[in-house]
Amino acid sequence: MTHSNHPITTPPRAPSPVQGFGTLAVHAGSPHDPSTGAVIPAISLSTTFAQTSVGKPVGAFEYSRSDNPNRANFETMVAALEHAKHALAFSSGSAATTVILQSLAAGSHVISVSDVYGGTHRYFTQVAKAHGVKVTFTPEIEVDIRDHITEATKLVWIESPSNPTLRLVDIRAVATQAHEHGILVVVDNTFLSPYIQNPLDHGADIVVHSVTKYINGHSDVVMGVAAFNSDELLRRLAFLQNALGAVPSPFDCWLAHRGAKTLHLRAREATRNATAVAHALEASPHVIAVNYPGLDSHPHRAIAKRQHRDGMGGGMLSFRIRGGHAAAERFCQLTRIFTLAESLGGVESLCEVPSSMTHAGIPKEQREAVGVFDDLVRISCGVEDAEDLKNDVLQALERAVAEAEAGKLVPEKANGTNGVNGVNGANGANGH
Repeated sequence: MTHSNHPITTPPRAPSPVQGFGTLAVHAGSPHDPSTGAVIPAISLSTTFAQTSVGKPVGAFEYSRSDNPNRANFETMVAALEHAKHALAFSSGSAATTVILQSLAAGSHVISVSDVYGGTHRYFTQVAKAHGVKVTFTPEIEVDIRDHITEATKLVWIESPSNPTLRLVDIRAVATQAHEHGILVVVDNTFLSPYIQNPLDHGADIVVHSVTKYINGHSDVVMGVAAFNSDELLRRLAFLQNALGAVPSPFDCWLAHRGAKTLHLRAREATRNATAVAHALEASPHVIAVNYPGLDSHPHRAIAKRQHRDGMGGGMLSFRIRGGHAAAERFCQLTRIFTLAESLGGVESLCEVPSSMTHAGIPKEQREAVGVFDDLVRISCGVEDAEDLKNDVLQALERAVAEAEAGKLVPEKANGTNGVNGVNGANGANGH
């Protein structure tokens, strides 16, 4: 890791790929089989590969924990979509986070945005701390990053948009300041996908995704990925990927690769749907506030226009409902198309209450300081018809608020100390 007295040159915006996103999504990492002509690579389930002599495998693979044909194909595709030189796939988004943080020496310091994914917050505060890595959270990272930098600072962690308040960060501004001090910048791009935003183009050093969400897009795979340009990062992170064993199965890699071939189509439709729903919510008297970067009213709309493809807002949004926590819970029970469930980015539309579900493990005062109030509802718009989704939201909103005003609602209490239904107990919610 470069020390703070050795600046890093912020990379310029990458040149546009020779081929468009859709072409790369369909063809990158998908060579035709030379022996059969199959246009889709086969699933390679073998755990081990033959060698012609000791230490000389027949091809590029020796053992599937270290590498596998399906994983290599998937990594090639993600690297192409994120304008990266390298990509490494992991068994989950949390595993990708783990490997990156494990690459830091004990005594290292990390600066992170405050309204971060619940699982990342848990890792930073409970796991990283245990192996000697300190994390400082800040709600205005572009403004005060220099105030938090120390000689021990090695990494800056950004989510843009953030989960679940959809705040945006000017990646180039943060990367420029961090690189002056030799600090690497990681951007979690899960909420937008490579189709809408490419953080490496804006100066980030590593981009991470929960592949489970938009890249796979069908709610049937748990995976993660990290993409970057540095050969040194490849050496260090690939070593940890293999040593820690946090690797995805060949079948999951094959499924995620197949899902990503339609990412551009799904991301466009999800954005169209979320935009329609956001406008409907913004016009409703039953809504306190709407968080969606595709709206002109969003405080960071100018950043979206600079960083996002065509200024797209993506498929995620959140809003505060009148009637408090009880109304938020009831809203999620009254939807007919939106499913009450954690996760996001699939073809189906989902809704949830972050304070009781994905972010329940974060203390209330910390949650509310960054806008995660008990009345906040998070929505993931899928690829259904926009008019159906808009109507579903409006009918659930009308009924939930009416019941709250009539005094019919009593919020349900979680069974665990901080978890949902007692599953997670004192350790808090899973945070998806």
